[in-house]
Amino acid sequence: MAWWWPLLLELLTVMPTWAGDELLNICMNAKHHKRVPGPEDKLYEECIPWKDNACCTLTTSWEAHLDVSPLYNFSLFHCGLLMPGCRKHFIQAICFYECSPNLGPWIRPVGSLGWEEAPSRQGERVVNAPLCQEDCEEWWEDCRLSYTCKSNWRGGWDWSQGKNRCPKGAQCLPFSHYFPTPADLCEKTWSNSFKASPERRNSGQCLQKWFEPAQGNPNVAVARLFASSAPSWELSYTLMVCSVFLPFLS
Repeated sequence: MAWWWPLLLELLTVMPTWAGDELLNICMNAKHHKRVPGPEDKLYEECIPWKDNACCTLTTSWEAHLDVSPLYNFSLFHCGLLMPGCRKHFIQAICFYECSPNLGPWIRPVGSLGWEEAPSRQGERVVNAPLCQEDCEEWWEDCRLSYTCKSNWRGGWDWSQGKNRCPKGAQCLPFSHYFPTPADLCEKTWSNSFKASPERRNSGQCLQKWFEPAQGNPNVAVARLFASSAPSWELSYTLMVCSVFLPFLS
């Protein structure tokens, strides 16, 4: 047996452990995220659930609640005012995205997704994080009578005046026109950052974009489950390189 086979087998044994550990309790490499999660003395309103362990700062949590958020100069009111319940869901989603340290299994490098340019100097983003069925349904129900002009909010806006405006020819219509189902709203609003899960809250298999702080963070266990089920792409790549080059060293 070649000398490198035991080494390769050892890598196969320990790699899932490494992957599970490295995907837990981390912040993505993005414009407004802290380098590592930690407690904050105070967070603003809908961001409060992450106060004990957050990837966002107080300033970021406050900016998430502004009508034209300086986080990305993005206005939720591009077709007039949203219904209050609808606005609340979007703020909760922003807080979840900016503050949660439990999105590790779904963090991907922006460049690996085939985009020409990372938006807002963002090096990483979340892809297909599974939101619980109730989260998508309640979000859609509270927004269906509000108005928007696009189904994909990640790109294609008119930024000529410094904030997002509807592109020429786009009509302001009820959300239910651009997002016919709850899954459409969850998945298309930010270009598949979220995925509509068929699982329900408290199943341990889907993420809640908001939770009652007194009841603890249910997403910790969900992140651990998904982190343990698949090695990270970085370690998979490392193992592949090792398997290719080790034979040449014998």
